[in-house]
Amino acid sequence: MAHLFEGSATAMVTPFNADGTVNYTALDEMIEFQIANGTKALFVCVTTGESPALSEEAHFALIKHTVDKVNHRVKVIAGAGSNLTSHAIDLAKGAEALGVDGLLVVTPYYNKTTQKGLVKHYTAIAESTSLPIILYSVAGRTGINISVATCKELAKIPNIVAIKEASGDMSQIAQIAAECCDENFCIYSGNDDQTLPMLSLGGKGVISVLSNIMPKAVNDICEKFFEGDVAGSREIFLSTLDLANKLFIETNPIPVKAACNLMGMNAGPTIAPLYEMEEKNLEILKDAMKVHNLI
Repeated sequence: MAHLFEGSATAMVTPFNADGTVNYTALDEMIEFQIANGTKALFVCVTTGESPALSEEAHFALIKHTVDKVNHRVKVIAGAGSNLTSHAIDLAKGAEALGVDGLLVVTPYYNKTTQKGLVKHYTAIAESTSLPIILYSVAGRTGINISVATCKELAKIPNIVAIKEASGDMSQIAQIAAECCDENFCIYSGNDDQTLPMLSLGGKGVISVLSNIMPKAVNDICEKFFEGDVAGSREIFLSTLDLANKLFIETNPIPVKAACNLMGMNAGPTIAPLYEMEEKNLEILKDAMKVHNLI
């Protein structure tokens, strides 16, 4: 089985109007910006897109609009995670009906579960859809890690095809690469500051926040690496590392949304309980963006 995508993907911000509705005009411009700069897949209704702020109606409307606008030019992958298995299944089925290419399914948060529970949770979701599924391990947000043993078990399920690894634990990631990855299962970096190390372990790309504002650079990190130009890949990776880190100076997606607005993308406000950046942090972000002539 070919991998769902190889290279740079963008965890898309959701542009909102002042009243909290989606600004589809701005979204269309963002989609075209991404495609024009080499992005291989767009992830919608995910953390960076403020998925918790979307009603189910808005969630599906955003997916449908994106699928229609992209029109098979790149892959569209929808968030379908929930801390309720039955709800995650509903999201998966709904997204499949709208024509997405795959699903990103985060571990159950807040009520969490055991590792055995994770296997049952993901198995039930996988059985409800024919779409390829990317597991999402981000314990910093959910409070639960996908262990190497659990990943190995889930990788046996035919339509579970990858893991987005945002644990930050490179030893664990290396272990997953050693024990779980083959032509049917791969790793994507979930942290922009670990993209190159993950590619060196055989990772197939990155699901990036930075690429909302620097899609060509993130694409080039991956492309150069895959072409064998490791030095060129490393040069771009290290040159953008400071800005990538500054995008997490406050809770994601507050800084990246501010950066989009500074660049004139009309990303609009974040939805409460996320608020505008602290002024001192905004100045730090601006300084990092100026280095790359983004503003």
